[in-house]
Amino acid sequence: MALMSVEEALRRVAGPTEALAEEWVPVSAAAGRVLARDLIANRSQPPADMSAMDGYAVRAADIVDTPARLAVIGESAAGRPFTGAVGRGECVRIFTGAVLPAGADTVVIQENTTREGAVMTTTAPTAARRNVRKAGCDFAKGAPGLAAGHRITARGMMLAAAMDHARVPVARRPRVALLQTGDELVMPGEGSGADAEIVVSNAFGLAAIARGAGAEVIDLGVVGDDLSVIRAAIRRAVDEGADVLVSSGGASVGDHDLMAPALKAEQVDLEVHKIALRPGKPLMFGRRGALRVLGLPGNPVSSQVCGLLFLTPLLRALQGETGPAYRTLPARLGCAMPANDWRMDFMRARLAADGAGGLLATPLPVQDSSLLSVLASADALLIRPADAPAAEAGAPCEVIPFQD
Repeated sequence: MALMSVEEALRRVAGPTEALAEEWVPVSAAAGRVLARDLIANRSQPPADMSAMDGYAVRAADIVDTPARLAVIGESAAGRPFTGAVGRGECVRIFTGAVLPAGADTVVIQENTTREGAVMTTTAPTAARRNVRKAGCDFAKGAPGLAAGHRITARGMMLAAAMDHARVPVARRPRVALLQTGDELVMPGEGSGADAEIVVSNAFGLAAIARGAGAEVIDLGVVGDDLSVIRAAIRRAVDEGADVLVSSGGASVGDHDLMAPALKAEQVDLEVHKIALRPGKPLMFGRRGALRVLGLPGNPVSSQVCGLLFLTPLLRALQGETGPAYRTLPARLGCAMPANDWRMDFMRARLAADGAGGLLATPLPVQDSSLLSVLASADALLIRPADAPAAEAGAPCEVIPFQD
């Protein structure tokens, strides 16, 4: 079987996908959720002309010549507007955030005034419309504020609230079932210390990736290399309503690599198996009805890299999130690189400032897919395209920065 390109595998895993069902959540709980429809402003912000400074609301025509003496006829504070109108030769004491009274068209800041009783004197000229925030200058009622497919940040949540939305429509969180397979695996702190044991790590990294992409996680635990037990775990993912089943381990073709046979026995139609990718060549992807199945390698670095490259875009697609599959940044190579072979390479790299406002990306000296210490010390994945020619230090490249 010819190896599938990374681009084609990504298209099959996270290509055009119908988003999960819409649900409404309080705006206070909206951070990290993906909007299911455009969010329109229910009111203007500010709703009226407002003062941007403490001072006096005046008619600009009355202060063309300074000093000018004006009668103080009242006060306008935030939440307590002046209900009258400013006439010729009059002014109103005003505070930041207060509604500009009718008749006034500018605010003289407090520092440019003196006051004696009910008379204010300007000490410096002030042009019309100065220190005034016009009604709707932030956004107008009926205007689009946040677009469908937008993942709501803390800033977006503030905007939604200011647009007077108590609840917002978002895509349902995907449910991700995590399964780790291998006779050698033990949970942290629960092993005997035998040399044949390997402490589980992949599930923790994949759970963090899934939650970071907005998913809920179902932990199916660790199962041994037993076909019937693995099949039972797959059925459990279906029974628990998982949208995505992510397995780690058993994805290759050895005698003890049982994930592919188990998936096929459970009517999972495998669309992807073996990619021209380093690390992560044996990655699998398939479907059983609405369930998507992502079978990742057992080597921890391969598992995490493939989770970043394929699980994150899949979960974003299921929530209707727009944008590229993953975020890349331009950089320059921190050292010379040999020509690459036919597999697209995602090398663990360190990032540093290049002194000119850019980034230098230097791959770590050892790239073995089992070395978690190397992965943990990296800042990014350095992308080396398939069949890339040799490159000198300083040549342009692209990196995927780690976001955690």
